[in-house]
Amino acid sequence: MSDSEYNPEDTGPVGGRRRELPAVPPARPRATPSQPQYHPTTELDLSRGFPPVSNETSEIDLSGGWPEHLKVPPRPPAQRAAGRVLGVDVGTVRVGLALSDPTGTLASPLDTLRRAKDKADLDRLAALVVEHEVTEVVVGEPVHLSGAAGTSAADAADYAQELADRIPDVPVILIDERLSTVTAASHLREGGIDSRKQRAVIDQAAAVVILQQFLDSRRPRA
Repeated sequence: MSDSEYNPEDTGPVGGRRRELPAVPPARPRATPSQPQYHPTTELDLSRGFPPVSNETSEIDLSGGWPEHLKVPPRPPAQRAAGRVLGVDVGTVRVGLALSDPTGTLASPLDTLRRAKDKADLDRLAALVVEHEVTEVVVGEPVHLSGAAGTSAADAADYAQELADRIPDVPVILIDERLSTVTAASHLREGGIDSRKQRAVIDQAAAVVILQQFLDSRRPRA
């Protein structure tokens, strides 16, 4: 065999320059499979029905407050009953009324009642709550610009209480109505209406301002 023929002792065509290769580590011995483990089972006799199940409970001492490791899910927010809202502007002579749409979005003028010594206006107002299926009543409280409550605010609060006594199932809410009459008169002048000659109109317009401000305050902001 000539020098150019293949020699298993050579590493390639370079001939006698054998490459030193690292030794191959011996193969690891394979682990023998462990013996199968058997778990004992209990045979249940169901011929007479399912056996009773006992639930164990633990007593928790709450005398020192609620434990920190126990989490209480928050209560979902109370859902407001859908329906119309009635706005009331209480004056010494007249009571202006406004009514919202069923979605509680837009306020519109409804009526003007003349206050009576026999409280007939309150009876009529309670009847309107039932007639229009009102779910809430908003009464304006005419406080001063400083925030102090005067005689007009006290009169409105008394009127709201007397109305609440007549409609116990419908909540009556007192809200701040500063400048509601001034705002209503300004809106009427912009519409070409002389509020001085139509007092009943301005009473209803003031009730619209009160109610619309209340509806807008509850509307979620974007």
